[in-house]
Amino acid sequence: MRTGWVRASSTRNVPKSPRALTAIAALGAVVLSGCGTGVDDITAGSGEGWPAVHYDGRNSGAGPVTGARQLDLSWSRPVGGPIAQPATVGPDSQLFVTTRTAGGCAILSLQMPTGRKRFCDRLGPSAVSSPTLVDSHTNVYFGDDGAVNSYNLMGQPRWRTPVAGVPVSVQFTGDSHVLTITQSGQIDVLERQTGKRVVPTTQLLGEPDFLEYPDLTRPASGQGLDDCGAGGPQCPVATVSAVDAETGRFFVTVWQPGEPGAELAALRYADQRIHREWSAKVLVEGSATSPALSADAETVYVGDNSGRLIALNTEDGSTRWVQKLPFTPSGAISVSADGLIIPAGDKGHLMALRDTGDVVETAWERKDLALRGLPVQTAGGVGYTTAAIGAGLNLITFDTASGDTIDSDVLPGAEGTTAGTSIGPEGEVVVATRIGEIFAFQPGH
Repeated sequence: MRTGWVRASSTRNVPKSPRALTAIAALGAVVLSGCGTGVDDITAGSGEGWPAVHYDGRNSGAGPVTGARQLDLSWSRPVGGPIAQPATVGPDSQLFVTTRTAGGCAILSLQMPTGRKRFCDRLGPSAVSSPTLVDSHTNVYFGDDGAVNSYNLMGQPRWRTPVAGVPVSVQFTGDSHVLTITQSGQIDVLERQTGKRVVPTTQLLGEPDFLEYPDLTRPASGQGLDDCGAGGPQCPVATVSAVDAETGRFFVTVWQPGEPGAELAALRYADQRIHREWSAKVLVEGSATSPALSADAETVYVGDNSGRLIALNTEDGSTRWVQKLPFTPSGAISVSADGLIIPAGDKGHLMALRDTGDVVETAWERKDLALRGLPVQTAGGVGYTTAAIGAGLNLITFDTASGDTIDSDVLPGAEGTTAGTSIGPEGEVVVATRIGEIFAFQPGH
């Protein structure tokens, strides 16, 4: 950068007054800091778009955009492979999904207005299991077989950091680093600009003793991923962690080898390391539901495979309440700023609960709407979810206060279930089906 160069002959014209010398020194400091690579003006989790698969670090599934009460299908297109995670949307409405196509495409980016491909790159086949994460400059972060990656908005690689396993949880920390957890339990905090490790790696399951077992080989990166969707025992970490940006505490579902069920563990990123705070062995038959935090971060909600929704105190892991659901929750839990809780589950129906402190109450229930995706909430009392209507799928716009249907839009030709629903910065709604098709809706007029 030419700004940092000064010709030697120019020193004869430098003013001699102390005030001028101080000003020049200050200007030089600004120029040098501006040219250095240590300056990071890229914010994380700006709130514009849908930066994380469940919107934010809390996994709230509730965005700040006022939701449209009428939507029009803008475009749809197949991606050529399955989709396992909800799409993320950058502040300029650029879309990102991980997939696995016959041609080797692992990370795909699309333009919101038309669905036109921005870029698609070949990486490890297990990238389809990793969520994406987007910062305010539309840099994207995601995992694949044995690594965490970052690309810029044009699809140019920025860095790649090796890890053990495949990152199934990718979130921002309160100080704007990238927190990743693999399905085998490796935790890393990485610099967003370089991918450099900020703290020593932590292993939730413990490290093997290679002195006692010198011939022990490291498991394949993708081992156990097939069990993650159901939260089974072969996938120790199956869900996306929930992060409290203020305290550095984050919450992870873990199935320790040999245990009859899974636990919810609380850890804290602080003082240049990862601290283990508490664990609660409350997840009967495991969990396929990403934990979610209340708006005040005092309560963490998680579902288990025995059909329960559990609320725990984030300070000590004590149970606040347990609610038996009429279905097994999975995927995510949407929690609005005013405490309306909407669980997901492809074998369930649309319903909402309200946390009153020591107990939980059913706010409303729609047994006629069979869920086929993850409900999300917006400002203005509007929610979206996909539901089975007849032989196909519809995007349902509903009133979060009553559960009443506001609008219903067909997903033409869609089959099976959806990986999730995401909301763009202009109120666009994006639905990704698990078999690999994306539908984009614009607010109606």
